[in-house]
Amino acid sequence: MISLKVNGVVREVDVEADAPLLWVIRDVLKLTGTKYGCGIAQCGACTVHLDGQPIRSCVTPVSAVGSSEISTIENLSGDTATHPVQKAWLELDVVQCGYCQSGQIMAAAALLEVQPNPTDDDIDAAMNGNLCRCGTYPRIRAAVKRAAEIKRSTS
Repeated sequence: MISLKVNGVVREVDVEADAPLLWVIRDVLKLTGTKYGCGIAQCGACTVHLDGQPIRSCVTPVSAVGSSEISTIENLSGDTATHPVQKAWLELDVVQCGYCQSGQIMAAAALLEVQPNPTDDDIDAAMNGNLCRCGTYPRIRAAVKRAAEIKRSTS
């Protein structure tokens, strides 16, 4: 048994130590907002936060998590109705097919925690490797900037 703190709740999971965190999140804990994309940490669809930092859960063995806090898209807004990044995504109609969006949103939220007023270069660096097959990158960048505005206005 491995103990994990996911979205603020300690959970015991009966999995092998080398099981990818993604599969534990999706198949064992039934939190399906985190997506499988490539399985080799190249696309970003599986992005979750580990102690606030974005990681690729498809290549992170569950044994590497230790006592760190895992946060998934299901808990991004915490106690509020909608996270500023989610608000901006909806406001600017970012989503096309939507498959990559949970990873995109998690990466953007992590950026705004450390850089409340990101430049284009900051956004490009933080979002690098989060692939969107539909090519909504201009809307993603605009939404990150809008989320920063929303976040600043509510702080």
